[in-house]
Amino acid sequence: MATYRARVSEFKELLSKPKIDFKMLHQMCSNGIPDCPGLRCDCWRLLLNYLPANTEEWPKVYQSQRELYKQFLQEMIIQPGRKHEGGSRTDVTFEDHPLNPNPNSQWSQFFKDNEILLQIDKDTRRLQPDIGFFQQATEYPCEELVNESSNIETLRKRVEHTLLNSEDIARNKLGISATAPKKKPQTYDFGHETLPEGQEAHWEVVERILFTYAKLNPGQSYVQGMNEIVGPVYYVFASDSKQENREHAEADTFFCFTNLMSQIRDNFIKSLDHSPDGINAKMERLMTMLGQCDPQVYRVFEREGLKPEFFGFRWLTLLLSQEFPLPDVIRLWDSLFADDRRPEFLICVCCAMIVLQRDEILNGDFAVIVKLLQNYPTIDINVLLRKAEELRKYL
Repeated sequence: MATYRARVSEFKELLSKPKIDFKMLHQMCSNGIPDCPGLRCDCWRLLLNYLPANTEEWPKVYQSQRELYKQFLQEMIIQPGRKHEGGSRTDVTFEDHPLNPNPNSQWSQFFKDNEILLQIDKDTRRLQPDIGFFQQATEYPCEELVNESSNIETLRKRVEHTLLNSEDIARNKLGISATAPKKKPQTYDFGHETLPEGQEAHWEVVERILFTYAKLNPGQSYVQGMNEIVGPVYYVFASDSKQENREHAEADTFFCFTNLMSQIRDNFIKSLDHSPDGINAKMERLMTMLGQCDPQVYRVFEREGLKPEFFGFRWLTLLLSQEFPLPDVIRLWDSLFADDRRPEFLICVCCAMIVLQRDEILNGDFAVIVKLLQNYPTIDINVLLRKAEELRKYL
C-alpha cells in the first residue's frame, strides 16, 4: 500500500508542475498508471498529444477543443437531424429529393452516410458485452439530442427508421426504378433493452464519436474494428471517479482517438496493406523477430504453415484490444502509449505472446496452435510486458 501511495504522489507531483517532463512521464507510465481519480485520464491525454507540456495552457485547450467538438456535432448530427414541425427533413427541396440521381445531392450523401452508420451502430451495440458498461446510461447525454422537445433525430432513431423503412430498389436495364415489397425489418438482439427516452447508453456516445470521425475523414471513413480502438479510451474517461473527466468524456475521447488513429490509420486502409508501414510489413517484422529470438518455435510455424494472418492481423490492427480482459488492455495500453516507438513495441508484445506459449506450440499441431493464438489464454499482463521488454534487443 505504501508503494501505491508513493507512486500516486509521484504522478501527482509530476502533473502539478508548470511544464510536464515528458521523458519522466513516459518512464513512469510504462510501469503502469495507478488507478487514482484523474491520473490515467490526464496521462493518456498527454501521451496521445491532446494536451501540451505547458500545464497553464490546459484550460484554454480544453475550452477550445470541447467547443470545437460541439460544432462538429451541430454540423454532422444535430442540424442534419433537425426536422420541421410537420416531420419533414429540413434539407428536402424540389431539386434535392430522395430519388434524385445526382451523386452530389444531399440525399445521396444521406444514404451513403446511412450505410456507414448502420455498420457503426451494429459494432457499437455489441461493444465489450462482458462488462455491461456500454449498455448503461451515461450521466451526461447530449441534451440537445435527447430533449423530447428538440424534435431532432438521434443516430439511434435514424438507424431504427432506416431499418423499418428499408425497401429494395431494383433498376431495370432502362434505368427505371421499381420498389420491391418491404422485407421484415432487421432487428438487433444483444441481450439488453433500449433505454427510455431522454437517456443515452454509453454505446450511443461511442457511435456518435465514430460517426463524427467518419464524416470528418471521408477518405478513410469508418472501418470495422475502430470501435475496439475507441472503446477502451472512452471507458477510461467516462468511468473515471473524477466528475470533470466523465462530463467531457465524449469530446476528449474524440480528439484522443483521432490522434491515435493518425498513427495507426495505415492498418485500416486496405490499399496500404503492402506499403512499408502497412499491416503486412508489420506481420513480417513480427515473424522475423520470432525467428531471431526463438528459432525453434519459428520452425514449427514454418512446418505447420502457420501464417501471421491467422492471428497477427487482429493483434496488430486492434492493438490487442480483443485478446485480453478490458482491465488488462488498459494496463497494456499504459505501456504502449508511453513508448516512443509504439509500433515497434507492439510487435515486441505480440512476439512475447508467442514465446510465452512455446511449450504448447512445440507440442501442438496446426489446429491446436491456431486455436491457442486466436483464443489467447489468461496471463499476468505484467509478465507479458516484461518479456516484451526483453525482446527489444531484436528490433
